[in-house]
Amino acid sequence: MEDLFFGIGQFLVGTSEYVISGIMDKISGTMGISITAAGQLVTIFSLVYAISTPIMMALTAKIDRKRLLLSALGIFVIANILSFALPKFELFIIARVIMALGAGVVVVTALDIAAKIAPAGKQASSIATVIMGFTASLIIGIPLGRTAAAAFGWQSVFGFIAIAGLLAIFVLSRTIPRVKGDEPVPLAKQLSLLKNKKVALGLSITFFWLGGYSIAYTYISPYLLEVAGMNEQLLSGTLLAFGVASLIGSKFGGYSTDKWGVSSTLLGGMLLHVAALILLSVTVTITHEPFTVIAILVLWSFAAWSSGPTQQFNLVRIEPNNSGIMLGINQSMMQLAMAAGAGIGGIAVDQISLSSITWFGTVGLAIAILASILLNFALKEKKVRQPNRNLQKQPS
Repeated sequence: MEDLFFGIGQFLVGTSEYVISGIMDKISGTMGISITAAGQLVTIFSLVYAISTPIMMALTAKIDRKRLLLSALGIFVIANILSFALPKFELFIIARVIMALGAGVVVVTALDIAAKIAPAGKQASSIATVIMGFTASLIIGIPLGRTAAAAFGWQSVFGFIAIAGLLAIFVLSRTIPRVKGDEPVPLAKQLSLLKNKKVALGLSITFFWLGGYSIAYTYISPYLLEVAGMNEQLLSGTLLAFGVASLIGSKFGGYSTDKWGVSSTLLGGMLLHVAALILLSVTVTITHEPFTVIAILVLWSFAAWSSGPTQQFNLVRIEPNNSGIMLGINQSMMQLAMAAGAGIGGIAVDQISLSSITWFGTVGLAIAILASILLNFALKEKKVRQPNRNLQKQPS
C-alpha cells in the first residue's frame, strides 16, 4: 500500500514538471510572454533538478528517509502554492526553482524507501509501482492539467497539485515507517565513472535520445494548435492518447529487451522514433486531418518510450557493480537532456519556426543512434578481449 502512495507523490512531481508542455500557450497568453520564454520554464526546472539532486542527496544521506521525504514534499507543496499565487513571470521562475529542489529529493527518496521496506524478492516490483506514478503523469496528469487550465485558468493546476500534495504528506506520515539513511557516496566517486568511455557513450545515448524527444515535446501544445491545425476540444484527448501510448511503449520496451536484447530494442525504438518525427513533419504540411496526426503522435510516443526501460538496463550492464550510481547519474542526465531540449527547441521556435522542432528532434535522435552503435562495438570488443586474456592465463 505504501508503494501506491509513493506513486501518487511521483505522479504529482511528474505532473508539475511536464504539465508546462500542455498549458504553455495559456501561460504565454496570460503573462504576456512568448512561447519561447514559457518553454524555458521546463529548462529551468530540469536544470535545477539535474544539478541539485545529487548534491542534495549527498548532503542529506544520513537523515532519516521518512523525515527527508516529508520535508521535501513540504517544500514541493510550498512551491506549488507560490506558483498558484504569484502574478509575475519572474516570481513564477523562482517558484519553479524551489519546486525542482523539492521534486528531485522526493523522487529519489521515495525510490530508496520503497526498495528498503519491500519484502525480499519484491524490491523490483515495488520500485516499478513507484515509477508508474511518473508514467501516469504523462497519461492523465497533463490532459487533466489542460482541462483544468481551460476551465479554471492555468494557475489552478498548481493549486490542485498543492492540495493533493498536502493530502500525500498527511497519508505518508501515517503509513510509512522510519527508515535509516545511508553512508553518503562522495560526488567525486560518482563523477569518476564518467571517465569510462563506455559509460560516457551510454549516458550520451540518454542525453541525445531524451534531448531530441524534449525539443519537440516541450512545445507539443502550440505545435498541435498552430502547425497541425488541431482545435482546443481535441487537444486534451490527444495528450491522453499520447500518454497511453507512452505506457504501452514502455511496457513493450521491457518485454522486447528480455526477448530480443538491449541492442535490437534500443536501435529499433530510436529508428522508429526518427521515422515518426519525420512522418509528422511531412504530414502536417500536407493535411490537418486530426486523426491522421493523432495516429502519428501515438506512434511517436510508443517509439520514444520503448527506449526508456531498455536504456536503464543498458546502463546497468555497462557497470553492473555500480548500478545504483549509474542510475542516479542517469536521472540527472535525463533532466539535463530535458533542459537542453527545451532550450534548443525555444531557439528553434524563436529563430526559425515552430514547425522546425520535429526536425531538430530528429537530429538529436540520429546522434543517439550513432552513440548506441559505437557503444555496441565497444562492448563487443570487451567481450573479445576477455576470453583472450583468460587463454593467456591458462598454464601450458
